[in-house]
Amino acid sequence: MDPFETRSLESQVLIALPTLADPNFSRSVTLVCQHDAEGAMGLVVNRASEYTLGEVFRQMGIESADEALCARQVIAGGPVHPERGFVIHDGEHGWDSSLEIAERLYVTTSRDVLEAMARGEGPASATVALGCAGWGAGQLEHEIVENSWLTAPADPELLFGLPLEARWQAAAGRIGVDMSRIADYSGHA
Repeated sequence: MDPFETRSLESQVLIALPTLADPNFSRSVTLVCQHDAEGAMGLVVNRASEYTLGEVFRQMGIESADEALCARQVIAGGPVHPERGFVIHDGEHGWDSSLEIAERLYVTTSRDVLEAMARGEGPASATVALGCAGWGAGQLEHEIVENSWLTAPADPELLFGLPLEARWQAAAGRIGVDMSRIADYSGHA
């Protein structure tokens, strides 16, 4: 077995520590979708974009009469490919081009899941994101060593149930950390 595989962060969330100054990731929670020796890809799951799902549907030529669905906020998944859509969803199966992140948790870039959602036939829980986050080989591991991130297991409540503004503190709380007690600066002894 490749020793790197035992350190994979797939299906984990990265929780930005208060010392992380990058405005793209300050106080963010990022679902790691892929992680291997080549690098990592994830989706920030606690930042609202300027779009609603209805606006995304209109841009894609998808019709939906579900006003509540159309009013749903789309999240800003990260600074890479901000024009590209991603759907994090649960369910029994994936849709076209779905990547299984964990058991019954998927991410897809396929239009078919959005069309199914618009018809009321989509997954029970889904979050739509525009853009993603990416790290080159070894970059994420270096950032973790530099105390930029905490890691915790992803779970459906965190990804689908909690309001966006509650996810950062809640994710840290899952591993016993109270972010209000952590300084927003770092030092070296």
